[in-house]
Amino acid sequence: MLSDNIRRGDNGALLFAGHDVSALAEKYGTPLYLMDEERIRANCRMYLNAFRDSFPRGSRVLYAGKAASFMEICRIMAAEGMGLDAVSVGEMHTALSAGFPPEDIYFQGDAKTDADIRYALDHGVGCFVVDNPEELAALSAMAAERGMRQKILVRITPGIDPHTYEAVNTGTVDVKFGAPIQTGQAMELVKAALAAPGVELAGLHSHVGSEVFDEDVFEQLSDVMVAFMARLRDELGYVAGELDLGGGYGVRYVDSDPAADIPGRLREVAERLRLRTKEAGLPMPRVIMEPGRSIVADAGMTVYTVSTVKRIPGCKNYVIVDGGMSDNPRYSLYRARYTVLHARDDAGETEIFDLAGRCCENGDILQPGVSLPADTRRGDLVCVCTTGAYNYSMASNYNRLGRPPVVMLTPDGSRVAVRRETEEDMTALDL
Repeated sequence: MLSDNIRRGDNGALLFAGHDVSALAEKYGTPLYLMDEERIRANCRMYLNAFRDSFPRGSRVLYAGKAASFMEICRIMAAEGMGLDAVSVGEMHTALSAGFPPEDIYFQGDAKTDADIRYALDHGVGCFVVDNPEELAALSAMAAERGMRQKILVRITPGIDPHTYEAVNTGTVDVKFGAPIQTGQAMELVKAALAAPGVELAGLHSHVGSEVFDEDVFEQLSDVMVAFMARLRDELGYVAGELDLGGGYGVRYVDSDPAADIPGRLREVAERLRLRTKEAGLPMPRVIMEPGRSIVADAGMTVYTVSTVKRIPGCKNYVIVDGGMSDNPRYSLYRARYTVLHARDDAGETEIFDLAGRCCENGDILQPGVSLPADTRRGDLVCVCTTGAYNYSMASNYNRLGRPPVVMLTPDGSRVAVRRETEEDMTALDL
């Protein structure tokens, strides 16, 4: 199987995190987001242990909340000792409502409004990742008015292509995030931060994108950032104490995807950083990373009920389900790949189908060209694997469809973390 928390029972039934998927669907209905809590905690501990082994004391692992943000996830992250990377007031409010420590939140984003900045300052958020001069000026003024100096990192664009989906590539010069080194804007932003009265520059932030598999991407990033840090020391007399390398390790969505040895990769990154900082005569900085996908993706599975099977002779076959792009828009947005499994034994004759959704869009495809039992029929259950990241968080009410519930799975049982949206929820904000 794609992941070791997915297997078939003796009768061929699909099991996820040790639970019979059909029984869960009968109890909670479909569409249904399932989340394996033990896998989430294990992924957190894997990162935390690797950081303790590889990086200097004070280095931090931040969970990228945009991957999946709801209160129970935030409680788990707090319990495991993770920090949080938040990109909106909504994500911060969710975390704070769950009791997450505000001092452990890093506030990201390239378009923070004055209201966003005030909210974060008023709630004691630990660090801002400053994207641009306008944000810096607004933040500095508001912090100074409060008689404080807010800890910040400045976001630097390194000019590296991670060879991932274009929509999630954030490292090249022409992206909307951060200040590029190559244009001189990064140096100017650091100068402005050092002179701003309401902030304290703790270090630098960088990010090359998401779903990175190339082994040397973070080593390349380390080379570029250490060279820039050396320039800052030589030209401005500033030595950065923290270096945020972003997130982005890939996960297995299909069998052909490699399995990343994340602790091994982190050791290699640490070795490269030590080498480059030693060569530059710089102290080894405290290192921060922001994994999201690789914390929660393989902890997720989405379960659907088949509504119809449509065969167009000589053309294409469709399996159409009771969810779709409203609960998972990733294929529609950037042709993301997924593994699709039938909930019952699929050892017999199979056919190739496009797995389609119920939204009134011809482009509502969850995954094309999937192999499913030839006798798949209305009422059967079909499951999409590795949906823990960027599914619930990107879901919408398109076509006035309610978002599915999120059910957490443990060895002891299951519980609802986010309830299913109802028809009444669809009109709750209408006047």
